[in-house]
Amino acid sequence: MTTQPSPSDPAAVALELERIRRTIEVGHARIDGSLALLVQRHDQTDEALKEHTRRLDDHDARLDVLERGETERQKRNDTRVDALERARWPLPSVAALVALCGLLLSLWQFATRA
Repeated sequence: MTTQPSPSDPAAVALELERIRRTIEVGHARIDGSLALLVQRHDQTDEALKEHTRRLDDHDARLDVLERGETERQKRNDTRVDALERARWPLPSVAALVALCGLLLSLWQFATRA
């Protein structure tokens, strides 16, 4: 059986202080590692957030261009629609004339039979 050294023994005090110092060093090392990991994750999150912000700004700019109708495709379509509208304006008038001619022919045929 071993006997416990007396608390006033300088060797026992030094041994106990060494154990406490080692425990504190291990705790500090663990905390330093955890902090380093948190800093790394924070940096990664910052980078991801910056990338998402950049992409969102890019999408906003593209959406603004689409809403204003400033894309080349929209300009081509507007030009095409304008040309089609200008080219079709006499169609209702021509249709009315054809209908009137058809009515006159029908009346003329009806009148000549009687």
